[in-house]
Amino acid sequence: MGLKIHALVLFLLASAPVLAAPISAEVSARVISNFKIGSSETRFGALEFNGGLELSSDDRNFGSVSALRFLDAGGRILSVSDNGFWITGSIEHDADMHPSGFEDVAITEMADSAGAIIREKYNSDAEGLALDGNLVSVSFEREHRISTGVLDYSTMRFPYKNEPLPVPAKELRSNRGFETLAKSPADTSLDGARVAISEKSLDRLGNILGGVMEGADKGMFTVSRDSAYDISDGDFLPNGDLLILERRFSMAEGIGMRIRQIKGAEIKPGAVLNGAVLMEADLGYQIDNMEALDVWQRQDGTTMISLMSDDNHSILQRTMYLEFKLAVSLTENSTSTAN
Repeated sequence: MGLKIHALVLFLLASAPVLAAPISAEVSARVISNFKIGSSETRFGALEFNGGLELSSDDRNFGSVSALRFLDAGGRILSVSDNGFWITGSIEHDADMHPSGFEDVAITEMADSAGAIIREKYNSDAEGLALDGNLVSVSFEREHRISTGVLDYSTMRFPYKNEPLPVPAKELRSNRGFETLAKSPADTSLDGARVAISEKSLDRLGNILGGVMEGADKGMFTVSRDSAYDISDGDFLPNGDLLILERRFSMAEGIGMRIRQIKGAEIKPGAVLNGAVLMEADLGYQIDNMEALDVWQRQDGTTMISLMSDDNHSILQRTMYLEFKLAVSLTENSTSTAN
């Protein structure tokens, strides 16, 4: 009997769920002083380069960043990776307010609502991130869902519930789901509503599917697509306009990225949204597979735009943090049409 009880205890211990826990990671940062390779130019379209970092770590789970949000302006960040990890840390700045390092980094495996680690790639492909006070929303593709809950930052426990999707799941392509998840400012046209936009799930006209998740303008819209670009992230400016980050890749031209600005007042059900291009860059610039974008306000009132890249855990790619000032708004050139 004793042997049977012992065997039963071992079986129960082996089958018990493994709980997620934060693990500290050392991250090295190489300062990027010039955005355009071989040039000291700082102005690029509507943006002014404020510096960047090339990040590396011996921790094999560092990288593959797909979304980031600042928890405090220009300092502590929360990010997610598309292989199922939370990554937190602090962007350090020097005396001239240029980025200088990434410190206090912790990496935590994403878990289900009970705290058990999610092992399967199809179930842990986190792509978008939105914050609403102490509420955190994460969008996942492959197993398409948007999960919302109160994240405990000390343990990174995330007891979430899955929300209704703003686009029918049958319309979402397997690896082309919601890459963008952003919360609008409360005092603007969308009145604090969240917006979700897919990477490359298209309607019959070839436009990219997205939707407003709540409020008076709840419903589906589309974003006009340039055949070369897919949407990888986005966030709102303080005035309620939406910035979308787009990337392209071809064997002939390599990688590229651009940022478009869409009028917030035009984000409504049935709209086909377009926007002015704020900035565009190719391999002549310090970019990689740019996946994450966040907008924040510096203490002096300057609107800042931060980008991060997804290195896909490849030795041929880099994890990069880039920081820009919004020098001028091009919103007056944005256009949209309605179905």
